[in-house]
Amino acid sequence: MSKRAIVIILDSVGVGECSDSCLYGDEGCNTLANTARAVGGLHLPHMQKLGLGNILDVMGVTPVVEPLGAYGKMQEKSPGKDTTTGHWELMGLELKQPFPTYPEGFPPELIAQFEQQIGCKTIGNVTASGTEIIKELGPEHIRTGCPIVYTSADSVFQIAAHEEIIPLETLYHYCRIARKLLQEEHAVGRVIARPFIGEAGNFVRTANRHDFSREPDITLLDKIKESGQAVIGIGKIEDIFAGRGVTESHPTVNNQDGIDKILRALQKDFSGLLFTNLVDFDQLYGHRNDPHGYARALEEFDQRLPEIMELLGPQDLLIITADHGCDPTTAGTDHTREYVPLLVYGRELQPGIDLGCRETFADVAATIADHLGLPYDLAGESFYSGLLTIRRPGRKATPGDLL
Repeated sequence: MSKRAIVIILDSVGVGECSDSCLYGDEGCNTLANTARAVGGLHLPHMQKLGLGNILDVMGVTPVVEPLGAYGKMQEKSPGKDTTTGHWELMGLELKQPFPTYPEGFPPELIAQFEQQIGCKTIGNVTASGTEIIKELGPEHIRTGCPIVYTSADSVFQIAAHEEIIPLETLYHYCRIARKLLQEEHAVGRVIARPFIGEAGNFVRTANRHDFSREPDITLLDKIKESGQAVIGIGKIEDIFAGRGVTESHPTVNNQDGIDKILRALQKDFSGLLFTNLVDFDQLYGHRNDPHGYARALEEFDQRLPEIMELLGPQDLLIITADHGCDPTTAGTDHTREYVPLLVYGRELQPGIDLGCRETFADVAATIADHLGLPYDLAGESFYSGLLTIRRPGRKATPGDLL
């Protein structure tokens, strides 16, 4: 019978400041708990039954005596708090040095090279919120046709353009040029196309965003693919890994679309990894300081979790986690250095196991390798054997227990 691992990344759903958060100015951050407090409590009954409330104190999500899943949290070992670093570490690749960031904007000589290669001037070159920069510079962009270049606290080179001023394929072409240019000391984690539409005072970013990531070294994705098994990426997974190790990719327009595509993929017979990023938590609500939207997105995911679990086979392994935090209750709009949740479920796995605080996100990769029967020599320590050990009497949990 086929064995599958299903990893769902709730993008930016952190669960509290970790031991080195002070190095990033993120003391007191707790994306999940602070969001719950801001809205008067969360209603997440299905993740609660898996053990979410056993990981930390969350208003409205109390601990349960007999969780249906294993539960814990993870500390990121790599320096940084960006999407690329988090996802790479989850797949066994720990970074020793952080990706470069540009709090004062990119060096003038680098921008000059980029402008020369794309054949036009740019505007911006500042650190900014994506929604604010198009509000501020959108009219000038429409008047001049110059693309907007900006960055953030993350290692990103972002190019914003109105779809009627710079066609999507041209914008993507500019991004490919930037990706080739940004090497060595300037090898940022991602170049991101940020298209938008609308008129001055009412600009709206579209779902045609595209990430051009730096290519990683070997990750678990490569090992799964080399074994002849599938690596199905849903959302921006293919972008984050620069296509490396991914055998099938399904971009998404929002979380609900992502969940729909998870359900369709689970109805197929395959062995390997189904790897999904649900980005709305981060992109629409964390970065925009919108705890009410964040809470709503969490509750919408939780409502559909039983649909996912009903399609799990007896040898499937489900892991729900995150890649970093993005506390919507803070004054800033950047990612936050936090622990991430770890919820693990399988019909044949022992429920109620406390996985504690893992020292690296890479424990997820080591565990998946164990589950799929693959040799593993990357970072991380597997917790798989602990899920197979009977630690207390009682029947195995079933998806129906969520209903």
